[in-house]
Amino acid sequence: MSMTTTTTSQNPFLDALQKLLRSKDIVMAFSLVGLVGMLLIPLPAFLVDLTIAISIAFSIGIMLLTMFIRQPMEFSVFPTVLLLVTLLRLGINVSVSRLILLSGEAGQIITTFGRLIVGGNYVVGVVIFLILMIIQFVVINSGAGRVAEVAARFTLDAMPGKQLAIDADLNAGLIDEAQARQRRKAIETEADFYGAMDGASKFVKGDAVAAIIIMLINIIGGFVIGVMQRGMDLATALQTYVLLTIGAGLAVQIPSLLVSAAAGLIVTRSTSETSLGNELSGQISNFNVLTVGAVIVGMMTLVPGLPTLPFMMVGVGLGVGAYFVNKTQAAASAAELETVTESARPSEPKTPEQMLEMVVVDPIELEIGYSLISVIDEDNQDNLLSRITGIRRQLMGEMGLVLPVVRIRDNLHLQPQSYRIKIRGQEVASSEVVLDQLLAIPGSEVDEPVRGIETLEPAFGLPAVWIGEAEQGSAELKGYTVVTPLSVLCTHLTEVVRAHASELLSRQLVQEMLDQLRQRVPASVEGVVPELLNLGEIQGVLRNLLRERIPIRDLSGILEVLANNATMTRDPRILAEAVRQNMANTISSLYRDESNTLHVFTLAPQLEVTLRSSLVATEASPAFQIDAALAQRILTKTGEQMENLAQSGHFPVLICPRELRLAFRHLVEQSLPNLIVMAFSEVGQGTKVKAHGMISTE
Repeated sequence: MSMTTTTTSQNPFLDALQKLLRSKDIVMAFSLVGLVGMLLIPLPAFLVDLTIAISIAFSIGIMLLTMFIRQPMEFSVFPTVLLLVTLLRLGINVSVSRLILLSGEAGQIITTFGRLIVGGNYVVGVVIFLILMIIQFVVINSGAGRVAEVAARFTLDAMPGKQLAIDADLNAGLIDEAQARQRRKAIETEADFYGAMDGASKFVKGDAVAAIIIMLINIIGGFVIGVMQRGMDLATALQTYVLLTIGAGLAVQIPSLLVSAAAGLIVTRSTSETSLGNELSGQISNFNVLTVGAVIVGMMTLVPGLPTLPFMMVGVGLGVGAYFVNKTQAAASAAELETVTESARPSEPKTPEQMLEMVVVDPIELEIGYSLISVIDEDNQDNLLSRITGIRRQLMGEMGLVLPVVRIRDNLHLQPQSYRIKIRGQEVASSEVVLDQLLAIPGSEVDEPVRGIETLEPAFGLPAVWIGEAEQGSAELKGYTVVTPLSVLCTHLTEVVRAHASELLSRQLVQEMLDQLRQRVPASVEGVVPELLNLGEIQGVLRNLLRERIPIRDLSGILEVLANNATMTRDPRILAEAVRQNMANTISSLYRDESNTLHVFTLAPQLEVTLRSSLVATEASPAFQIDAALAQRILTKTGEQMENLAQSGHFPVLICPRELRLAFRHLVEQSLPNLIVMAFSEVGQGTKVKAHGMISTE
């Protein structure tokens, strides 16, 4: 036969008490109400003794906790605790004052403090109380408050840099989103903690001032009550009430002193991996210091008139400490040497890799001034990081280019609101934005100006005006296009990437594109790479297309054209021209208007004949063999035609015979990089062509 034992409590009161204690919020609510009640409800001497004991125990626990934590953030609730213990002491002060003035007594703890600690002498008690108040108010509170203020300021100043470092690690793939969110939360908690400590230190300082005022009020009030209401003589009243007041002040201020010391300890702690005791002993345990200190203290025993025994005990203690420190350090050094010896060989091959990491150049870098750090704050829904993600999707959809990771760095050498864009370590563009204003770009029919700071839109060089948010509605009514500073920066970055897309197309990226295409359409890649063309030649063709902003999304179609022409030539430039002929509809769609009309200018017949006769084949590419004066006249006339088309709101497109296109492009690409040079054969079906002028050198 077996018996079953139940552990369920049979006392409903205990069950209810356990449920109450498990609900920490309810317990805290009752505690706060109790603290307020102490200010209003008289307490008997027993409860006063209990609250004083709780205050002392709580203060000792707080100070010990600050010694054993490894970093201040482990006790991030300390400012709130500081406020609670201050309220507790204020409640004790009020309760004790009421008890002293009503009954002439204040409980066993206060009586003991008044008689035992100060020897029953109220003069000595006043002196000791004032000394404790000076120590707390002048030394501990002032120092801790100043440290908290400086720490809060430095922590807030360092937040942008820490946020930027987290975003950089996230963009580089060193951490994931969850880790980044955790690190940002830690930074926010640290800033909130030191900010709260800066304010909480004022509670402790106010508590010290209130203690002095309360002591004076109790002495005066007790003296008046004792003499006038209870008929005591002056000496008896003074002895009774002053002694009780001093005892109450000491009983309350000793916990206050402990808490103030704890506040000083926690704000002066730096982040470490051990407790205060281990950290302190580890940093001050110096063999040379302890040895010299032992010798000096031992020599002081020889000074006539000084007591021998105290100095001898201290000297022997320092000597023993030096002996054990030396022994411990010798053992640690031997262990470290053994570890280094064992790990020396495996670590040697890592050194060159670490050196190579230092010379790696990022494909795209965005350097920003310190005032622009706020644009990468992920707490804002519209931030630079989300915009860059959108830019990557946009360029992938438009050009078929996978944008590499954009490395964002702050640069203190830049102007606060300036930024700089680098491609493979070289600066290619720079500008500045005004964060608290908007950029108004005038339309084609704007006559009335707006008030603001005149500037140039960085992406296209258009005249623009920085205006306040109050002027936005007025500017839009006048025909201006108003954009945010973040949009200005992102548009500039997008155009820079478009212009330098060919430089961003690395061999690794081309290989990844081919590998993905091989998985989807294996027949497009097999037999072409590397049988007909190697990876470098494929990269050269794609770069030539991107250099003139031709999308490479249809990689399968591009490879089919290359397969048909690779038997005749392996020149990437000639192969790119063959690809362009096959992409006529795509090229035309880039520049025609809503009515499928392509607005262009052409070459004059006489100039076309001249260029045909001067066309020569070189190792690099086809080129014109003409004199410098003729070349300069061609560039000047071309620039004039481009300006006329741009004023009409059209793309600057030159259309010419196929055999002249590549050579003419090479002629103008340095001076007129924005000119679009098309061949007649690159006009797609259904596209109408409207000529607005021609280039003539006569």
